[in-house]
Amino acid sequence: MTQLTAFTANELLALFRSGEASPVEVTQAVLQRIARLNPLLNAFCWVDETAALNSARQSESRWQAHRRSGAAVLPLDGVPMSIKDLILTQGWPTLRGSKTVNPDQPWEVDAPVTARLREAGAVLLGKTTTPEFGCKGETNSLLTGISRNPWNLDHTPGGSSGGASAAVSAGLGPLAIGTDGAGSVRIPASFCGNVGLKPSFGRVPAYPLSPFGSVAHLGPHAMTVEDVALLMNTIALPDARDWTSLPFDGMDYLAGLQGGVKGMRVAYSPTLGYATNVDPEIAAATALAAQHLQDLGALVEQVDPLTEDPLDITTGLWFAGAYQVWQTLSPTQQALTDPDFQAQAELGARFDANAIHALNQRRGVLGSHLRQFMQGFDLILTPSTAVPAFKARPAGHSPMDAQAMLGWTPFSYPFNLSQQPAISLPCGLTRDGLPMGVQLVGPMFGDAKLLQAAQALQACYPVLSPTLP
Repeated sequence: MTQLTAFTANELLALFRSGEASPVEVTQAVLQRIARLNPLLNAFCWVDETAALNSARQSESRWQAHRRSGAAVLPLDGVPMSIKDLILTQGWPTLRGSKTVNPDQPWEVDAPVTARLREAGAVLLGKTTTPEFGCKGETNSLLTGISRNPWNLDHTPGGSSGGASAAVSAGLGPLAIGTDGAGSVRIPASFCGNVGLKPSFGRVPAYPLSPFGSVAHLGPHAMTVEDVALLMNTIALPDARDWTSLPFDGMDYLAGLQGGVKGMRVAYSPTLGYATNVDPEIAAATALAAQHLQDLGALVEQVDPLTEDPLDITTGLWFAGAYQVWQTLSPTQQALTDPDFQAQAELGARFDANAIHALNQRRGVLGSHLRQFMQGFDLILTPSTAVPAFKARPAGHSPMDAQAMLGWTPFSYPFNLSQQPAISLPCGLTRDGLPMGVQLVGPMFGDAKLLQAAQALQACYPVLSPTLP
């Protein structure tokens, strides 16, 4: 049973097809592992064993019919997975890591990504933890407490999709859905040693749209690029509720995944032009990744796409969004919020309409610059984060400002501003045994080519898993 939790989603589908394993067996194994490990990790805030097993039994019947008569199965039939607790799920509460949300209300709507997963036959296990409203790059909240890194329980899994990332790395389902507004998929992927993709904005529909605006993307966590591509084939389907979503392009993200990087033009940027405090082990690992790409036939040039840190643009827009959410809360609700979110809202209250407009104008200049830069390159290579996972801490542990919020992850948020696809890949461990990640960034709408390059680079590294009790 334990071995069943170690398989990737693509491997599980092959086992289901041959009859060597069943969705019910796998779901039972994953649920048993969740029951044993979640008290240590706090990766799940909601688990529905009954619904998961019912879904698994339905999937098992489809696979049995498929083996008997060739009846159709679904793209993710029987694969167990989780959804971050910022994303609507029919029948399950979506509390957004906040004590301000009443769980005792009708939960009648599936977000687009949830609906597509159900239609694809995935076995939904439950909801994963998030800081309140996804407001920071570590996962703690007054509602659910501190989530922990499976590589070292004293350390954070990152955030805000820390629960999703910790779950995948710990074998609590091979797939998870997170959200990324300033690095919230890629930061925890780097900290926990898995693959995390922020697709091009609009490629994965969202509903309702994030109060933090068009920096917010939905994306997958998995242990392999192949699994990320498999999941993208389902979640990149259109939904009319998202007016910002891209037209359906019929892309098969698994096709061409083995095409390699020969001839691709890669801008290797160890600092992005402004990051001066990169951990030396991470810097060395990123340089080695550049060498790997060159050895694989890519045309690698060390060049910085930026000269100035856009941190103040990101945090200014983010804090303004926090203030907007704050204003929707009653005084009683406001008193229940995380001090980090309160501080962000207070900072956001300082921005008037003219200041927000100026930030958006500067964002437009940045986006235009990066679009033009990508005319000369297929990829940008950077570290995923400037530091490995730091110690897990409670909500409100330090004063909140721009540097405290994102200063330690200077490579993530520029590409939320520009809306480009970006992926974090594990690239080894520090001397202290913590995962490190490298980031590949593609041109806007270049998600398939980005995954193709990521698949080639991932093959240079062994897949590592944490040792858990």
